Amino acid sequence: MNTLSGDKAGQAAKSALEAGEGILRLSPTWVPRSFLQPGRRLKLHPQDYYALGKHRGGIDERWFGSTTPAANDNRNEDEGLSYVVHDGARFTLKDAVDALGGDIIGKDMWDTYKKWPVYSKFFDNMGPIPHHMHQNAEQAALVGQEGKPESYYFPPQMNAIGNNFPYTFMGLEPGTTREQVRRCIENWNKGDNGILDLSKAYRLKPGTGWMIGPCILHAPGSLVTYEPQWGSDVFGMYQSLVEGRDVPWELLVKDMPKEKHQDIDFIVDQLDWESNVDPNFKDNHYLEPIIDTQDDAHTDRWIVYGGVKGKDYFSAKELTVNPGQKVTVTDKGATSLITVQGRGRIGNLALESPDMIRFGEMTEDEVFITAKRAGEGYEVENLAKECPLVILRYFGPDVNPHAPAIGSYTR
Repeated sequence: MNTLSGDKAGQAAKSALEAGEGILRLSPTWVPRSFLQPGRRLKLHPQDYYALGKHRGGIDERWFGSTTPAANDNRNEDEGLSYVVHDGARFTLKDAVDALGGDIIGKDMWDTYKKWPVYSKFFDNMGPIPHHMHQNAEQAALVGQEGKPESYYFPPQMNAIGNNFPYTFMGLEPGTTREQVRRCIENWNKGDNGILDLSKAYRLKPGTGWMIGPCILHAPGSLVTYEPQWGSDVFGMYQSLVEGRDVPWELLVKDMPKEKHQDIDFIVDQLDWESNVDPNFKDNHYLEPIIDTQDDAHTDRWIVYGGVKGKDYFSAKELTVNPGQKVTVTDKGATSLITVQGRGRIGNLALESPDMIRFGEMTEDEVFITAKRAGEGYEVENLAKECPLVILRYFGPDVNPHAPAIGSYTR
């Protein structure tokens, strides 16, 4: 397949938008992590989890609607970037947005950010991720990056098995002192630095989720997670060993100024202390789906909502179309869509959740919908006789500021 860039990518993007009537077909984007073990539930062929080489680590993530590069050592130049596929050629979604701007993501978002500022992914691990945080905007700016709030939803279709540790440590126990955390960092090279002794683990439940702001410690557990987030890959790992595996000091300080890499006080002060020791942590971060619209043909639920400290950075919905039914969906902004169950069509493009995917193989489960087409409405039809068609889609900043507040679900 021919790969286009620059002016040729812009021209191809115009052609693809016309052919798809405002809906772009995306190919799978796979990302490895050298410090984690794949959970093998991403529908990738068993022989392909190390397709980029054992030295790069196993593939444990698939990214959706991404114009954000993955912050991996020794990465491929385009790693993390989504590709649009049209008429025998491909080009990055980033090049398409750079060329067409508001024609794809909407004028207001383009004028404000000059890019698609968010992305989402599935991450899928055999065990937990090290206890870590993501810097806020001010902290990330010190190293020329952007901060990262993020959110989680655990799709039932992807979680028939919970793997080794379907629990997530989040925040710090109320009453934890700064000196206790400082001591954990001081003990980095003595084995397990004990940071999890200061935290609390929450059991993960398929069909629910969490909203996590910057500077909050969290050690995501082993459920497959759909993760709408800000378009950044900054982090700092605060746990020295995870499941007996070494976490290098470099992963603690990689997104901190070089002159601060041995400054333990600076490292501890990166944490949002009030949010980490919040005695009502679950009430202020836990999400359950809330029905937005429902009829005999479909159900559309909010799965990510509420924002971070009053700011709508991103939101997400789960659309279920009943067998043999079709529905016209209208959204307030551009959206990236992944199909997790069933088969059907969206506009004039086919949709189907595959059983298994070879690395580099094209699928028909992922699309990007322009702001204009989303506002006009797009038709989704379930072509199956028995199986529901289930779709996850996420939105960018300030698209759904009136979505439900965190804690609005019926208990």
